[in-house]
Amino acid sequence: MNNEQSKIIREQAQRSNLREHSVPLYLTSSFIFDSAEQGRAVFAEEEEAMVYSRYANPNTTEFINKVCLLEEAEAGLAFASGMGAVFATFAGFIQQGDHIVSSRAIFGSTHQLFTQLFPRWGVTTTYVDAINPEEWEKAIQPNTKFIYLESPSNPGLELVDLEWLGGLKKKYPHIIFAIDNCFATPYLQKPLKYGFDLSIHSATKYMDGQGRVLGGVIVGNQELIDKLMFFIRHTGPAMSAFNAWVLSKSIETLGLRMDRHCSNALALAQELEKHAEIADVKYPFLPSHPQYELAKKQMKAGGGIVTIEVKGGKERAFNFLDNLKMILYTSNLGDSRSIATHPASTTHSKLTEEEREKLGIRPGTVRLSIGIEDQQDIIQDILQALDASK
Repeated sequence: MNNEQSKIIREQAQRSNLREHSVPLYLTSSFIFDSAEQGRAVFAEEEEAMVYSRYANPNTTEFINKVCLLEEAEAGLAFASGMGAVFATFAGFIQQGDHIVSSRAIFGSTHQLFTQLFPRWGVTTTYVDAINPEEWEKAIQPNTKFIYLESPSNPGLELVDLEWLGGLKKKYPHIIFAIDNCFATPYLQKPLKYGFDLSIHSATKYMDGQGRVLGGVIVGNQELIDKLMFFIRHTGPAMSAFNAWVLSKSIETLGLRMDRHCSNALALAQELEKHAEIADVKYPFLPSHPQYELAKKQMKAGGGIVTIEVKGGKERAFNFLDNLKMILYTSNLGDSRSIATHPASTTHSKLTEEEREKLGIRPGTVRLSIGIEDQQDIIQDILQALDASK
């Protein structure tokens, strides 16, 4: 099979002697050994076998293998949540005195890691404006352990030139280059092919796609994943077998869903760009996006997120949100159902006003995660809410 979609659907855990068509749930904490000698050999890493679901489970392994196929990665690990994956990416490698270079436009909880938690361990972070390539290299120090970014960013949809950063990786091979690829998904963007070491996802979002379960995943080169496995074994941030089973089935339809998310989002962005009550519309595949050409170069489509600024500030934005009838108001994203969020008062509320301003998050900013409902129903709900909020 040469087609990616076919491979994803056909990737499956080994069938049992019951010959099941669909992979069963392996709700077991541990796995038995055929003999005492096998137990010794497995723990001595002379033989490969399932031991304990905190380490590996047929369901989590199947899910990981599917993400590796999509990302064209050598290996991966699954986690209980997206932030569990982000935390492990750093905690598995950093030590006192290390330094991180990160794009300024990152998720609020990741910002808290860099500014509140890691400094306790003597780890510092330098933020750079992602769209200015020269800032990345200028920020690198002798003790820099990581280059980290989101592209597109949350919620400003700022892009980073992945090919350019891949060139920087060749110059600094000892630095770990990691990217949060959640917004694009591996269906739209494959950072590892540009030279990145690790690609991280909140599987809670588009990989699940229906707002059901939490999950995170890291994929990348075998050597780094092997080192992260030590962290996994001894700290326990493992994904549950049930969540892995749900996610593994969901990922089979990721491409189909993303095509619909993207087409709906683009149509909405085009409609809102000409609306008198909208001060700004951000969407990577709009020609008005300052990085439109870069988006076309490194993404298959623009994704399912549209970020707008409603005229009238916070009061008008709240009024708009309260007048939505079909679209739901929650802090999640990537659902089959369209979702609206006010980042300044929710996901990015712990940032200072100055920090939010630097990220383009203003009182009137609303992040719209566009679902797979009928396109006109989505557009009409947003238009009626704008009219009602005047």
